[in-house]
Amino acid sequence: MSENIIPPLTPEKDPTAAERKADHINLALQSQVGADRLDSRFYYEPLTAAHPAPGSLPAFDFLGKTFKAPMWVSSMTGGTELANRINHNLARACGEFGFGMGLGSCRALLYSDERLADFDVRHLIGNDAALYANLGVAQLEELIDAGDLFLLNELIDKLSADGLIIHVNPLQEWLQPEGDRFQRAPLETIRTVLAKFDFPVIVKEVGQGFGYESLKTLFQLPLAAVDFAANGGTNFSKLELLRSDPVRQAVYGSLANVGHSAAEMVDMTNRIFAELGDKVQCREVIISGGVKSFLDGYYLTEKINTTAVYGQASEFLRHARGEYAELKSFVEGQIRGLELARAFLQVR
Repeated sequence: MSENIIPPLTPEKDPTAAERKADHINLALQSQVGADRLDSRFYYEPLTAAHPAPGSLPAFDFLGKTFKAPMWVSSMTGGTELANRINHNLARACGEFGFGMGLGSCRALLYSDERLADFDVRHLIGNDAALYANLGVAQLEELIDAGDLFLLNELIDKLSADGLIIHVNPLQEWLQPEGDRFQRAPLETIRTVLAKFDFPVIVKEVGQGFGYESLKTLFQLPLAAVDFAANGGTNFSKLELLRSDPVRQAVYGSLANVGHSAAEMVDMTNRIFAELGDKVQCREVIISGGVKSFLDGYYLTEKINTTAVYGQASEFLRHARGEYAELKSFVEGQIRGLELARAFLQVR
């Protein structure tokens, strides 16, 4: 038996042992996690899997494309030199790691190609990744009233986009100093676009989410997906209010706090799907708004009873403003985190 006993590692075989043990001693008191800080959303199951290999996330179909990770770049920005770098970095990451992207508002491209370079990213994202243009309800109303709705096809073509995101933002427009006023309910505008075009359409909010009845209505439309854009992330109503004068800030400050969290909207979606049954026409969801980490994304996409990806607008934006290497490192960390979560965490 004695010849089968594995001898302890010598310093030569484990050269970092002394330093590592010293770190353990010095950091032990800083590494305690109180019961009040435990993440109660998961069961931690350390016996059920080996460490996941890179690239172990299963591919899946979403928006008619093959996604390699359940992630989405939520609509950002355009029209500035910095936005050009941001959009190009993000598109490159989507192409490299296999997930999709919604562009920022493409309003500037409707009648001019002056800022086209900021949005022209198909060559970076590749043909296998989902890429969507983006316009607000107010712009669509204007196109309908002017008889210029045909410009949507031109927009999709010039961007080589797969479809269009319609962002719904009545409170943002109301609070924006230069905001537009809707002349009809957004649902009417959405239905008009769906009736006239055959490209895929996604509908999203801009940081306050959708209530139960709005979600219920959207899921009964032939949409490609619904993007929550829930409260908890960047709230464009609050952003516009901060650009306004002090009187308006005092009057409307509480209005910017109205909305729904991503977790609440996941619960509402599950209830709506159970209630509607085969009346559901749209079964794909982008969970965005307040998603701060891969753990949030993993929890919410596992919790919802349909195919979903998660978006992190502010976190992607934080890492996309500089060199691509920084964004690449962030995305790699997200994906490795998702692989670990899938291996060792079960949603309660």
